[in-house]
Amino acid sequence: MIATGMLKGLKHEYEEPLNYTLAFKDASLFMNDALNQTVSIQFAGHIECVYCGRKIKKSFNNGACYPCFKNRPENDLCIVKPHECHFEQGTCRDAAWGEQHCMVPHYVYLAVSSDVKVGLTRKGNELKRWGDQGASYAVPVAELPTRKMAGELEVALSEYIADKTNWRKMLKGELPDVSLEQVRQDILKKVPEVFHPFLLREEEVIAIVYPQLEQIDKIKSYNLDKTPCIEDRLIGIKGQYLILENGVINMKKYAGYHISVTVHDS
Repeated sequence: MIATGMLKGLKHEYEEPLNYTLAFKDASLFMNDALNQTVSIQFAGHIECVYCGRKIKKSFNNGACYPCFKNRPENDLCIVKPHECHFEQGTCRDAAWGEQHCMVPHYVYLAVSSDVKVGLTRKGNELKRWGDQGASYAVPVAELPTRKMAGELEVALSEYIADKTNWRKMLKGELPDVSLEQVRQDILKKVPEVFHPFLLREEEVIAIVYPQLEQIDKIKSYNLDKTPCIEDRLIGIKGQYLILENGVINMKKYAGYHISVTVHDS
């Protein structure tokens, strides 16, 4: 199997385990079938912006050229700090985009990826979000009418629960010995009263299984800028990472890179 072109990242479909596809601009490669095979990744030496196609020497925020990083709504600061949404002030970079992506229902959720964390995502996008984060368990705890309100609740809950994932622990499969259901019951008692009308109390905890043959003990990251040719045995896929026998690589980080991926039959 081989695929070549501008990389977009890993995409998945919710199955048990997740079905992963390595997505290119004009091609795709089903990666579950590559488990236990030797995979070659070759960086061709050039990058283009995933938004405008401009040839660039350096990408920003997973594949953007600098103008797209500075001007596109997907790259605004409020995307990583939703509670600072400024749509209502009339200063959104793209009001139509904001209406479609931010002024719509959002879930605030709890997930276990490295430790228990709190996060948010658009309603209907939760399975993609949890898979991209490498969550093993997740459950929504509230449904808010806008991204800004979801961000405000996330900030309130982050006083009690982390809002970041330790990606090294996540890839090692180091999970805390906790009941996410019990954590949910405990955290609901700490939700500020203003958010009580939006709480979800009956949602089921979702378990997510990843295609992985072996656990990895030491985390070494492959870097295509320093090592443009990588060849190693694929032992797992989790989040946006290919887990290889001797290292891991975050494929989303290299969105916009022109690469060739070959899966060698054993």
